[in-house]
Amino acid sequence: MKKQTNGAPPIQIEDLTVAYREEPVLWDVDLDVHEGTLMAIVGPNGAGKSTLIKTVLGLIQPAAGQVRIYGRPYAEQRALVAYVPQRGSVDWDFPTNALDVVTMGRYGHLGWLKRPGATERRLALEALTKVGMQEYAKRQISQLSGGQQQRVFLARALVQDAQTYLMDEPFQGVDATTEKAIITVLRELRAAGRTVVVVHHNLETVPEYFDHVLLLNVRAIAAGPVADIFTPANLRRAYGGHMELLLPKTEEANPAPVQETENG
Repeated sequence: MKKQTNGAPPIQIEDLTVAYREEPVLWDVDLDVHEGTLMAIVGPNGAGKSTLIKTVLGLIQPAAGQVRIYGRPYAEQRALVAYVPQRGSVDWDFPTNALDVVTMGRYGHLGWLKRPGATERRLALEALTKVGMQEYAKRQISQLSGGQQQRVFLARALVQDAQTYLMDEPFQGVDATTEKAIITVLRELRAAGRTVVVVHHNLETVPEYFDHVLLLNVRAIAAGPVADIFTPANLRRAYGGHMELLLPKTEEANPAPVQETENG
């Protein structure tokens, strides 16, 4: 895929404000996401994490500010971006099988008037194989477990061959096998120079899984490399009384394990 980057970052957010019924959900958010990073967006319930992702994708219109994908509006760069929505937002009763769901990810390359052929089916099967779901290719999606459904949607994103991937809670409610499969794929994407941004709720796995993090609570509390940003002081600023921190007696650059009391 030819990237139209113009030397700009994959995602650039400036002065972004989003409001529902005049109540700010995101307030004056600035963020640059650098190419080839694996970034987590974390924060308490109601912090605006999913809203941020959807605003980047043009699914929600901001009250103020702007979003650029490689320096241009999302509408001009949508072919460079793939999205994995929350599993709970999908109608899994739709009568189709796993292979067809993944093949739909090729429509952006084909155009809606051209039917997918042998090449698209081959690429879809390769993506299912990558997430360990090839043997379920003909299985109706309603008959799959939650973790299997999540892997199918990950495969659909992979087959788009995007440069930047946005994922909304891909680890939520999945089993250990699926979690391992997902993080393996995300690391492979990063190794290939792709950019991955993940709404994430398990604070304990942030240092292990991600190299960059955005701490969000309506405002952007802090963003940057995990080693610099994921500190007890910043976590307190983001979560306040909504979490418990298992801290050492003194705050150091490397935080002790942390546990959310509520899902983010």
